[in-house]
Amino acid sequence: MTPMNPTPVTIYHNPNCGTSRNVLALVREAGIAPTVIEYLKSPPDRATLQALIARMGVPVREVMRAKEQLYTELGLDDPLTTDAQLLDAMMAHPILINRPIVVTPEATRLCRPSERVHELLPAKP
Repeated sequence: MTPMNPTPVTIYHNPNCGTSRNVLALVREAGIAPTVIEYLKSPPDRATLQALIARMGVPVREVMRAKEQLYTELGLDDPLTTDAQLLDAMMAHPILINRPIVVTPEATRLCRPSERVHELLPAKP
């Protein structure tokens, strides 16, 4: 499919996640053929993850999957856990990275709920 809109979009995607699948479908319905990175198979390196978080303008903890059992098992729920320790955990266990993260030239967002992706997509004519 040739995209109707050439806006470059990248999605850090987990095909086993319903929200991630919904966001990917919404991007494609907008006529955009995104770059899909299955981050469990090809996780971002530390610098990339830090850059994504900085571009989102959110705390590191907000990009973690707190519902993941590993989050509690590793003691990451301790409020004294540093950002560096949280990043270390996400590097060691990419399943702890919340998803989907959508990147466009204008912005980067964690698209939970799925509808947040509309903030990043061009308005329909």
